Amino acid sequence: MATEVESTLLALYEAISEQDGIWQGRHGDCLLSSSFQPIYSFPHRRPVGYEALVRVQDGQGRLLSPVSLFERVGSFEEQVRLDRLCRLLHVHNFVAQQAQDSWLFLNVHAAVFVNVTEQAEMLARAVEVVHQLGLPMQRLVFEVTEDVMSQDHKFELAVEQARATGCLLALDDFGVGHSNFDRIWRIRPEIVKLDRSLLTRAMDSKRIARVLSQMVALLHECGALVLLEGVETQDEAHLALDADVDLVQGYAFGHPSPQLLSKAVSGEVESAWELFDQRHLHLRQADEERVAPFRTALALALQPLQQGRPLAEACAAFLRLEQAQLCYLLDEQGREQGERVAPTGRVEVADPRYAPLERAGDARWARRPYFRRAIASIGEVQLTRPYLSLHGARMCVTVSVAFWRDGQLRVLCGDIDWGLAEGD
Repeated sequence: MATEVESTLLALYEAISEQDGIWQGRHGDCLLSSSFQPIYSFPHRRPVGYEALVRVQDGQGRLLSPVSLFERVGSFEEQVRLDRLCRLLHVHNFVAQQAQDSWLFLNVHAAVFVNVTEQAEMLARAVEVVHQLGLPMQRLVFEVTEDVMSQDHKFELAVEQARATGCLLALDDFGVGHSNFDRIWRIRPEIVKLDRSLLTRAMDSKRIARVLSQMVALLHECGALVLLEGVETQDEAHLALDADVDLVQGYAFGHPSPQLLSKAVSGEVESAWELFDQRHLHLRQADEERVAPFRTALALALQPLQQGRPLAEACAAFLRLEQAQLCYLLDEQGREQGERVAPTGRVEVADPRYAPLERAGDARWARRPYFRRAIASIGEVQLTRPYLSLHGARMCVTVSVAFWRDGQLRVLCGDIDWGLAEGD
């Protein structure tokens, strides 16, 4: 006598059929089919995976959205069945095309995922079916939306159950709503999919684009690959490449299709790399031209300082440059030596909210990149990335150089107002 799990699997198989190598499913009067959107690796320049998406036609041949299909399903049990049916259909269509060395990304209904711990036998049989079809579990990526994590205490147990099968876990829609890194640290997803909303905000603001790059770096530190979805234009592809994401998905690289793409190098990805090279060369040249006078002025200040001249006198040429914020001197432990000097004759309205930060006192800056890089390469002028200055709470970059004076190591620093330069 068949068990309940065997009966469930048999019913699912009765709902799918194959014709000319293409599998379709039936749910009520709706016809279900598979489409696959390619997921590209920037370094490899080719598709390394595909997200499976269900396409739905009603009894009159009209297209329905998958969301509307699930909304039409009344009971939770029927939602579970439909979710499993879609995945079974996608696996068959994926395997039928003999895709080698590619991941198959499968969306899992949130309610189904957190209840998988109560259906261990079903999970085990599903794994068995996938193996029988010739698809190793390590090539499956289960996508789960982040919102379910905060709603159900069983989520972490469900993660462990799924991971024990050998599959990968992708956290979908990160960056929407109440996203936070605590969940990343707790469940350790192999892949984090950044929502398109982060991309659109970064396209409108250089400041947010920098934050996006830092977010990607932090996710890498957490041990996750980063996938940016919803990339639709060449400019967005360039921003994604500049942010150092690992994987990209979107209309800029390929629309969902029943057929998998070839594994050849993508012309769209090549175009993104060419644009990246062109723009970075231009930006490097522009930034170097902008910073060159400050580098020269800071280097010229070293001799007067070594001769014991006052900081304001030694840095006069630097402070006369437009966008110069201030100069200051640090000892070998990063402590400020003497008073900071700022350009004279300029009227600057200080933000009173940051007044407690205006007096340096016994501040130490030994952890700052401009200090550490200068100490590591004495005599060479260093340049930081843009960051928020504690002096006036404005974006700036810092040029710095370490030198010896009377047997003691000192670091001369000059801050440059970078907000004006970027227009952001």
